[in-house]
Amino acid sequence: MKVSLSILTADFANMESSLKEALSSTDYVHMDIMDGEFVPNISIGPAFVKSIRKITDKPFDTHLMILHPQNYIKQFVDAGSQYITFHVEADCDVLKTIDLIHSYNIGAGISIKPKTKVEEIKEYLPYVDMVLVMSVEPGFGGQSFMMDSIEKVEELYKLRKENHYSYLINIDGGIKDTTAPYIAKYVDLAVSGSYVCNADNPKERIDILHAIK
Repeated sequence: MKVSLSILTADFANMESSLKEALSSTDYVHMDIMDGEFVPNISIGPAFVKSIRKITDKPFDTHLMILHPQNYIKQFVDAGSQYITFHVEADCDVLKTIDLIHSYNIGAGISIKPKTKVEEIKEYLPYVDMVLVMSVEPGFGGQSFMMDSIEKVEELYKLRKENHYSYLINIDGGIKDTTAPYIAKYVDLAVSGSYVCNADNPKERIDILHAIK
């Protein structure tokens, strides 16, 4: 299983030194973008994302937890994102936003909150490069994994196989050594934040997740 390192709970003041080994070991870097409207928190913006690009060449998996994602696509493309994922629950035209992201020649992803069913995004699956299942309520780091998300990634896995779709399956929230085994066979990558960033040896934690099949 590949790992997308969420830096939401990292020490921003000492980012390069505190996460140097983790950044070298992770497969993707997950950028949690919050606007204080779509979720009750505010995080980072394009300038910060661009600054992280200077210390790693790993692909950026940028997750827009914002109400009007269509207004910010170009800024995060310019900041160095390889994938931009937005929520189907946001205030936007989903297909037009997917097309907008693709117009910049990067991957387009859609994300669903815990209460949103896979059924509600079936019509978009042929057009996206990634589907992100939230296994916690978006907005804050360090929450516990929601077990009903297992059924969602399993369903997405089956739909991809049955329909020959090509999207990556991603999951975000509460991913650690004890929860990753539940979803590893259904996902292509998993976002891990506090489990890695709050450890004495972040690289070791990433290696543990990599080994889970």
